[in-house]
Amino acid sequence: MRARTLILFLVALVLAGGTTMMARMWLASQRSSATSEAAPLAVPTPAKSVLIARSGIQRGQLLKPEDFSWEPWPEGGIDRNYIVIGTKSPETFTGWVARLPISAGEPITEAKIIAPGNRGFLAAVLHPGMRAISVPVSLTSGISGFVFPGDQVDLLVTYSVQDQPRPGQTSPGPLLDHKISETILRDVRVIAIDQKLDAKAGEANANVKTVTFEVTPKESEIVALSNEMGKLSLTLRSLVPGPNELKHEVSDATGQTPSNPPSETYTIDSDVSPLLRGPNKTQGNADNGLVTILRGGQSAATSVSSQP
Repeated sequence: MRARTLILFLVALVLAGGTTMMARMWLASQRSSATSEAAPLAVPTPAKSVLIARSGIQRGQLLKPEDFSWEPWPEGGIDRNYIVIGTKSPETFTGWVARLPISAGEPITEAKIIAPGNRGFLAAVLHPGMRAISVPVSLTSGISGFVFPGDQVDLLVTYSVQDQPRPGQTSPGPLLDHKISETILRDVRVIAIDQKLDAKAGEANANVKTVTFEVTPKESEIVALSNEMGKLSLTLRSLVPGPNELKHEVSDATGQTPSNPPSETYTIDSDVSPLLRGPNKTQGNADNGLVTILRGGQSAATSVSSQP
């Protein structure tokens, strides 16, 4: 009896232990299933990044490294024209120009940008309706080489004007050549120095020979004629316009400048030195309404307003 009882006790003990283990395993599997259902789906990490526009880029904009950034991109959505990290760097495209507008976050492709020296590069730099014209400069007329692409300048022309005899004078005396300096254009954008559309930071262009500007069709005529009239000089404008200055903007594709342009200014040599006689007027009465009348060997000055 004792042996039988002991065997039954052992069998019952094994069955109880097996049942307990099976119950624990079942509970563990239920917990694992509940945990996997509650956990979020894992998003696969993109394998590559592509070069995108950090902000909106306008057509004709000169590009800088800060205009770009790297963006993780699903590998299945990478076009063969995209610029993938590891192939090129943002610095590679410094000085390039946007051929077409690029939206913020849009991948960069070489079809939308153009490298310096390539055909159509200068045309891409120009705004719609604008023209490019170059003028020769010297070390002094070019502001000692401290003018760079992207700067805004004024154009001055210095030329000679010959004194004219006063109306009614038979002996006008010696005719003098007067020097006049006149501002012909204001707030003009520099787009190239010699044949370069970019410049190294902190480096002056000591040997500049030509400067290329972006102008309207009418302004290109003014620059071409002024270059034949006398000596052209540049004056560099401040980044902050004065209270009475207008920014030079193009209103439409025809290249027309905005209304109410700044008043014309000029300086004559007699304004600089009081020792020089001012040029005589060629129109109107230069004697303040007085007419000289000759009778025989006598002369008399008579006011025009006093004549009937």
